[in-house]
Amino acid sequence: MLESADIYLVLAAILGLLIGSFLNVVIYRLPKMLEIEWAADCEPNSDMGRGKADTFNLVVPRSSCPHCGHQITWYENIPLFSYLALRGRCSQCQAKISVRYPLIEVTAAALFYHCADTWGMTYSAMAWASFASILLALACIDWDTTLLPDVLTLPLLWLGLVAASLQWTQVSLFSSLWGAVAGYLSLWIVYWVFKIVTGKEGMGYGDFKLFAALGAWFGWQGLIPIILLSSVIGAIIGIGMKYSSGLREGGYIPFGPFLAGAGFAMLVLGPYQISRFLGI
Repeated sequence: MLESADIYLVLAAILGLLIGSFLNVVIYRLPKMLEIEWAADCEPNSDMGRGKADTFNLVVPRSSCPHCGHQITWYENIPLFSYLALRGRCSQCQAKISVRYPLIEVTAAALFYHCADTWGMTYSAMAWASFASILLALACIDWDTTLLPDVLTLPLLWLGLVAASLQWTQVSLFSSLWGAVAGYLSLWIVYWVFKIVTGKEGMGYGDFKLFAALGAWFGWQGLIPIILLSSVIGAIIGIGMKYSSGLREGGYIPFGPFLAGAGFAMLVLGPYQISRFLGI
């Protein structure tokens, strides 16, 4: 029989599956919502953008197959299990459903399980699960669109500072605050030095904000391990994509997913293990 602690972990994993399903919606729709908002800002006297915003958001319209337009029923939208039951295909046109959907759901479930297993039924577990959810959405959105929306990076930053002030993250408020400041300024300086020397932009402002958010969660002491690990991950994946001809036009790879990957590694393995791995 499952003990109470085991039941809690199972429930945490199930909640992670549900959150992962919602994150799939956020990852797909949020960039399109921002495009609609930007288009409306370009035409402030037009009701077109406002009308689109009312008919396309995180709630409406209902999810549908991009190939045949079949509206997804509730029993076809059960996280992970529906994908397995449908064998990864639309029930109407049999078009393949991207495997990324269940992968994101499983990843979120694993992260929630880890948070529950590490911190138990506490506010710390809730805080770190929230951190993992937002970071997962940011990583996927940046990979798809090279965008790190303020609507996600800024709440992640502020949530890290608040969690530190409430002692939910094992990081002091002093370390969290200066981690955010140093995280932002360090990449901001690198950006401007690179731009002055080469005349090109090596990264976007969203990367500064994401690194600042990671500094808020892990403190200023975690910044060096994060930037080194993200650089290692980025180099390995970049070289692999180059030799497999997987680079997008212009050879540009967003840096946000690698920062996020380092953040996940810090969450799961801990700063000490990451620093030991990097030899620092």
